[in-house]
Amino acid sequence: MAEDVKPAEGAYDDRPIHSEPGELPPEVQAPLADYGGELPPSPQWFKDAIAKEPERSFVESLGTKLETLSWGEVGKPGLLFVHGNSAHADWWSFIAPFFADDYRVTSMSLAGMGASGWRERYAFPDFAEDAEAVARATGLYEGGRKPTYIGHSFGGGQVFFAAVSNPERMHAAVLVDTGFGPPPEELARRQAQMEAIRNIPTMDRPSRVYPSLEAALARFRLMPPQPAGNPYIADFIARRSLKEVPGGWTWRFDPNMWAKLNRDNDLRRDTSGAASGVKVPMVHIYGAKSRIVEHRKAGAPSPFPPGMIEIEIPDSHHHIMIDQPLALVAALRTLFAAWPH
Repeated sequence: MAEDVKPAEGAYDDRPIHSEPGELPPEVQAPLADYGGELPPSPQWFKDAIAKEPERSFVESLGTKLETLSWGEVGKPGLLFVHGNSAHADWWSFIAPFFADDYRVTSMSLAGMGASGWRERYAFPDFAEDAEAVARATGLYEGGRKPTYIGHSFGGGQVFFAAVSNPERMHAAVLVDTGFGPPPEELARRQAQMEAIRNIPTMDRPSRVYPSLEAALARFRLMPPQPAGNPYIADFIARRSLKEVPGGWTWRFDPNMWAKLNRDNDLRRDTSGAASGVKVPMVHIYGAKSRIVEHRKAGAPSPFPPGMIEIEIPDSHHHIMIDQPLALVAALRTLFAAWPH
């Protein structure tokens, strides 16, 4: 999630880019605006799921306090959920409870996002160390085996990096709609476009402050741009993406994270040899309408190992937990019951 975002036309990207009102269709530009700050109607399954409050705590890693949410008993097999770009641990708060009877489940906020601390620099190896620290501190190793990691989008990139770099730390890995950049012929053009952008937040351009919660919610949108399949989920996520500050409300993520992120180790962009480095059982779950699918059909590179299991979720864009949350739960439950062998 990001408040001011617009990737290059027709392309997948995970960095925040400014867009002006009216540039996108209303259901994409401001999916919560029509609700005027009120809660959208929600079904009973969702109310029951979020009523299962997690244990909320912080784990220190590399000098940074990381927000963690945990469900289920210590001593059961561990699951670690990792969110996407500019998001937070509560993106999984209506998914994780479905697994709490059989697993010890933790959702973490990556450094610079959610209620986790900010850093002077961000790097993929550090995110991997953070995930390991969280897994150990929240009891995910206590069930007699290593934890399974589940990562969405940018978080899937972190899970992939961790799987390649430290396969001994995880039982299996599930990537949820994780992208690997544009088709080769688009790459040079897009890199030039991104370098030309001057309105990504920096130290001189902090996140915008909105005068009220209603005004902030009206500016919430998803990236890559897409409609919010279930507004009650988008609203739940949006409210937990904000914090109150002097003068109003602003987004919780570090507005300068993308300027401070070292992507030299981003295996999603450097795919050479990555597939041969995958030693962990790995599955990819993707949305049938996702831009990632469009990119792969157009020849985008991928470090996925040959023959890797992939599961398509019908009628879903990139943010599957918003568009088809119960289908995602069903897919994960089926996976964990029969895989890995």
